[in-house]
Amino acid sequence: MRPELLRPSAALARWLRVLAALALLLLVPTSLVAHPLAPALLQIREQPDGKVEVSWKTSLLQVRGSRVVPVLPPECTQVGEARAAESGESVTETWTVDCGRDGLVGRTIGVRGLGEGRNDTLLRIALADGRTIQEVLRVGADTFTVPETGRPSNILAGYVGLGFDHILTGIDHLLFVFGLLLLATSTRLLVETITAFTVGHSITLSLAALGIARVPSAPVEVLIALSIFLLAVELAREAPPSSTLLRRFPWVMAFLFGLLHGLGFAGALREIGLPSDDIPLSLFSFNVGIELGQLGFVLVVLTAGFLLRRVLDRLPAWSERIPVYGIGCLSAYWVLDRLAGALR
Repeated sequence: MRPELLRPSAALARWLRVLAALALLLLVPTSLVAHPLAPALLQIREQPDGKVEVSWKTSLLQVRGSRVVPVLPPECTQVGEARAAESGESVTETWTVDCGRDGLVGRTIGVRGLGEGRNDTLLRIALADGRTIQEVLRVGADTFTVPETGRPSNILAGYVGLGFDHILTGIDHLLFVFGLLLLATSTRLLVETITAFTVGHSITLSLAALGIARVPSAPVEVLIALSIFLLAVELAREAPPSSTLLRRFPWVMAFLFGLLHGLGFAGALREIGLPSDDIPLSLFSFNVGIELGQLGFVLVVLTAGFLLRRVLDRLPAWSERIPVYGIGCLSAYWVLDRLAGALR
């Protein structure tokens, strides 16, 4: 495909707006909760005597009617009472099981209810022989058998997948990226804008994930919704593209709000945690997954706009306002809803 076919010209921008109107009709019923549910975390630490400490961390926000629960080997019996502790937006249950002298090697661990819960689970196992194993359990692959011998770490693949899933199921982040596409009026501005957004959220994601910058998640989520609303207001203006600073330099807005969205990405990463012995790799992998998902979304939107240009060009001119107002109304709802939640 020639580069000029993907250039975000004024005509293509109109096509993209109309295309988004159709997408919004499909997304609104499921987008009132703008973030995907944070992945659950199942941590298992095996002791030399066969005792196993289990920690099960889940988000307090659950899909109605769903119940995601860990499934331990049938040979393991619980010892003592389970304990639960609530912290922020998650709850952690801990208990001890006795798996006998054979331990966990060769046995299967899984999670039930991932389909109903619409989230993945990060499984982290510390074996008595010193090995650390990490897997991502998801629908269709919700069990894992502990191998007899060690194998190369799959942290890279696991955290790339988590980052990829997070950005593609985060409707608020995708709407902001889509708004940036509409704001950029040339290929150069488009590249600068997406790059600036990437640099911005990469900085704060790293700082927050490493514990250098600690910001409560509730106000961050409110400000993320507000950033989308402000972008929609700018897109709704009738003024010429050169009349405002944001339209002349959209990469400035992308960088500043990217810093904010990075804190939102870090919230999901904090829920699952970073392995203490592989922090740089897991953080890098999660960010790579976010970038792959973001670039994939941009390419799909631009390609769809080009392929459907003849159909979309026949629609009335007023139809291009629908997605802008839709994004504005949805983001305004998020601002009020998240503000109410933060005040509670």
